[in-house]
Amino acid sequence: MSPLPSGLPVPEDDGAADGLEGRALPALALASTAGGSVDLAEAARGLLVLYVYPRTAAAGERIPAAWDRIPGARGCTAENCAFRDHAGELAALGAAVHGLSAQPIGEQRELAERERIPYPLLNDAGLQLARQLGLPTFEFGGRRLYRRLTLIACAGRVEKVFYPVFPPDAHPVEVVAWLAGRAG
Repeated sequence: MSPLPSGLPVPEDDGAADGLEGRALPALALASTAGGSVDLAEAARGLLVLYVYPRTAAAGERIPAAWDRIPGARGCTAENCAFRDHAGELAALGAAVHGLSAQPIGEQRELAERERIPYPLLNDAGLQLARQLGLPTFEFGGRRLYRRLTLIACAGRVEKVFYPVFPPDAHPVEVVAWLAGRAG
């Protein structure tokens, strides 16, 4: 994984995630890179960290220059790897972790294998969660993708929303700190 380029545009809070805290995660079964599916409502019965990202590049894929001009778009592989690197700390705080994207499940599996992601990535190619909770999205290359955000849910409800997320590769440290404060 290479470091993020300098000079990326910083996303601004456009209010698109307002009102998510306190909402229940829906009973929505999403395909998992571990096989089978994960029901979000069931996963959120305990402490759940659900980080949502636009899409990762496939191995060897060239990232179009236009992608870097979208505030908050660049850094999905870096964010996945950073959550991977903090998975032990998150587990020690009692949290289950899942990444979620609208990109095809085959591409998610390739990333999970290549980068040794130790928890399931979830596929929401139909943007069902976006429709049910009103999560922010954007269009690129004729595809609708999620904007980057993180939901922390417990007992079925969203307790904390991180939006916008920047820089994505440092974000898991912010999540660990918030959870540690919650526990303390």
